[in-house]
Amino acid sequence: MVEQVIKIPRSLPSGEIVAIDVSEDVYMRDYAESFHEWVDGVITKMSPVTLKHDELSNYSRLLLESYFALKPIGKVIGAPFVMRLKNVKARREPDLQVILNSNPGTLENTYMDGAADICIEVVSAGSVTTDYGEKLEEYERGGVREYWLFDPMRETTTFYRRNEKGQFQAHQPGAQDVYSTPLLPDFKLHVPTLWQSELPSIIEVIKSVEAMLKDE
Repeated sequence: MVEQVIKIPRSLPSGEIVAIDVSEDVYMRDYAESFHEWVDGVITKMSPVTLKHDELSNYSRLLLESYFALKPIGKVIGAPFVMRLKNVKARREPDLQVILNSNPGTLENTYMDGAADICIEVVSAGSVTTDYGEKLEEYERGGVREYWLFDPMRETTTFYRRNEKGQFQAHQPGAQDVYSTPLLPDFKLHVPTLWQSELPSIIEVIKSVEAMLKDE
């Protein structure tokens, strides 16, 4: 009797799949710069952004850039910029990557070779499963120290930090709805500001960062 071999297909990543069986080198050459991600040979197209998504990304980046301009302990990089995690067969492009000067990885011209210290994702309708599920697991396994999720559809934020076991644990903002982290001394993120109909201007952001650092 001849045994019949049934081949079970591997699970595919969430999102719009545009190609399969693609090498990492080909991904970097042909797809990375146009907002695609790579998961074990599968290329997915990142979800288009809404106006609110763009505003949140820009505001968060401006806030962090202003902070690093006055306290030069790292930098923030926006998508499309690849993060190459160790021990994870995925190449992701977080909306924002915070990379501290003390980071043991290597910042290359087109990708971060290693885990960013903080990854920030702004959730869109097409990225819910990816951001809350797949990336959460990948970033945790790959060594990302904090993972921030901003969800404009639900007006919620989630801040994950690694605990003593190396697992992500959710942390809540502190007094007056302000989130702070040991990774960014004196940095303060006022969470309700994220959900204002009109986000602070460049001048307002710079003034607020100057004020928060004067209080150190």
